[in-house]
Amino acid sequence: MLNSKAITKIQAVILAAIIVVSVVAGFAYFLLSEPTEPSETVKIGFVRDFNLPDTADFVRVLELAAEQVNAEGGVLGRNFEIVTEHAESLTGTFDDSINALQRLISVDEADFILSFSGPGLAEMEQEVAFQHKRILIHGGDPRDEMTQRVLDDYDRYKYYFKMGTLLNRTTNRNRIISTIVACRELTGFNKVAVLVQDLGIGEAIFAPDVAGLQQFGFDVVNTGLIPLTAVDYTSYFVRAEAAGAEILYTILFTNGVPFVKEYHNRQSPTLIWGPSSAIPPTSDAWETSDGKCEYIIQNVGPVAAWYPATNKTLETCEALAEVSEQMLSRGVVGPYDFVRFILPDAIRRAGTIETEAVIKALEETDIETSQARHFMFTSSHDIMVIDAYLDNPNEAYWMDVYCQWQDGSQVLVYPLEVMEALGTTYKFPNWPGPWD
Repeated sequence: MLNSKAITKIQAVILAAIIVVSVVAGFAYFLLSEPTEPSETVKIGFVRDFNLPDTADFVRVLELAAEQVNAEGGVLGRNFEIVTEHAESLTGTFDDSINALQRLISVDEADFILSFSGPGLAEMEQEVAFQHKRILIHGGDPRDEMTQRVLDDYDRYKYYFKMGTLLNRTTNRNRIISTIVACRELTGFNKVAVLVQDLGIGEAIFAPDVAGLQQFGFDVVNTGLIPLTAVDYTSYFVRAEAAGAEILYTILFTNGVPFVKEYHNRQSPTLIWGPSSAIPPTSDAWETSDGKCEYIIQNVGPVAAWYPATNKTLETCEALAEVSEQMLSRGVVGPYDFVRFILPDAIRRAGTIETEAVIKALEETDIETSQARHFMFTSSHDIMVIDAYLDNPNEAYWMDVYCQWQDGSQVLVYPLEVMEALGTTYKFPNWPGPWD
């Protein structure tokens, strides 16, 4: 005969087990049946002077990229959030900018920082990134020494990565000169005047570019370092023309409309060929210059040219154009690509937003973006550029796409192979010059 107390104990054990199983099952059901909302966000901080006319564009593009990432479910169950701080770069001091960066980290609790600061301030931001162990994504200083620091003192400067299109000066110079070599092949012209606007890095650009052109056999007949405040370029044209320049290699960061108007009004017997003439690569340039940007060539990049350099390019063109055609300018595409493609990929592969893990993941990046079929970083955390990109443009970080304004539209004229494939042509100005 069974002991009734023993039966009661057995029943109690069974009942307890049933309760535990039921609770666990119920909890599991709750987890599986309830929609999972990200408990936290990944905060991406952006520091910049909001008095600058393009700052609002950068913020809108960053927010667009974050919205697209979030619409796809975020990253590791967390949404992206853009947080910003204003830095008085126009009227303030470096201290103002560093304080803004400190606020992004300490007050806004940004996990990653984006900045476009220039020489002097960029070094200070590197130190802040080290102190707070925050990854700093930077697009404002092209000097080689900024990324050389990563190689010289990895533990201190490993937090620093480059973004955008402002490559280090050595790489960028080689790429630009290769396009001027193409201009020589196209036109037969060899006499070059170099005009560079001094935005704090003018000297860093000026002498090496002249030496590079001479190394490739160009006859550099005139040079000019243009003050940032200049709005009248007459004297620069006069000197270049008097020296017999056939090509004006120009790098302007601001005030491009007065420059192209002067070029057109005086019917300068030269060709403008350079990475930038500081006019927007959209229809705005035609309107604001009264059509006098005709014949001007710009390095606009594949997005502004609507050229499908990658499988992502046209998708990005359409997304940015929905916000504003102005967003197609190449300046915003670099940060867009970083938030939209590069950072989400690195975080997913790292499986966390922990700084050290994301650094390693970024170092191993190989992803298609709007501008590259294979975006990669160098060992110095600079943007990887394949030297032989002209022979194999699909492997390049950035396919240089130069367009010429013709009858109110931008027409692709470089790379020359692409121009020929598209059936487009380069047009000489319709006034007298060495092309006659």
